[in-house]
Amino acid sequence: MISAAMVKELRERTGAGMMDCKKALTETNGDFEAAIDFLREKGLSQAAKKSGRIAAEGIVTIKYSADGKQGVIVEVNAETDFVAKNDEFVGMVDAIAQAALENEVAAVDELLECKLGEGTVKDELTAKIAKIGENMTLRRFAKIDAADSVAAGYVHGNSRIGALVEFAAVGGDVEVIKAMGRDVAMQVASMNPQFVDESGVDPEYLEREKKILVQQALNEGKPAEIVEKMVVGRLKKELKETCLMEQKFVKDGDITVAEYVKQIAKAAGCELAVKSFVRYEVGEGIEKKVDDLAAEVAKMTAQ
Repeated sequence: MISAAMVKELRERTGAGMMDCKKALTETNGDFEAAIDFLREKGLSQAAKKSGRIAAEGIVTIKYSADGKQGVIVEVNAETDFVAKNDEFVGMVDAIAQAALENEVAAVDELLECKLGEGTVKDELTAKIAKIGENMTLRRFAKIDAADSVAAGYVHGNSRIGALVEFAAVGGDVEVIKAMGRDVAMQVASMNPQFVDESGVDPEYLEREKKILVQQALNEGKPAEIVEKMVVGRLKKELKETCLMEQKFVKDGDITVAEYVKQIAKAAGCELAVKSFVRYEVGEGIEKKVDDLAAEVAKMTAQ
């Protein structure tokens, strides 16, 4: 009989998926060494070796519930843009996003253990790593799930940038709100705001920016007595660029995002407010490996 402990041990030793390990042990009547050979022959034990390689490419995907109350944004990474465009990879990311939407999860580790197909999300990733031959990682996700909210999002054409926005909505046509929400999400994706509005600005951020602006003004030789007034003006201008609701609307530069939302709320006969937003850009913050061909050739020659 193949026990769970046996499957777990084989998985730890090979890095292959749970279902693959169980199949290998079944096929070899519980013989560990034979099971390892079985996995190696299938190319499944290589996944663990690939897991250390940098995955900074990939795609962002967004999913919504039928009523628009829930939404989830997911980033999954691969090593190359070629694989990120692969239909199998895209389909896997879509399935992972659906799993995130359907399950009560708040962390990546929890999502990795969610059921997907015959195994888990983690098993699916491991299987794809072995099959396609590149490291892949479920990097992050964010979820909107509130009874009084409407989720709307936008993913740029190449799926490298995505934004999910949460709206507080009372009454009105949900479809109109969704269309407006997509425009606002497009704004977030393209203009990369840091805060919803001035009331949500981090005090530490304000203090840090103020110190920088003061020093800049002093370095310019401005008199100390007018620096404070100058800094207030410059900070105000900066906040208009970093606060979503203060930004000029990308589809109509004559109004702000706040004015656009107000217009739609009036037309739809409802109350609308932006509660939060999330913006993902594939690979941001990941240090990509830069291959030095000359150094690699020199190393091989020396050997």
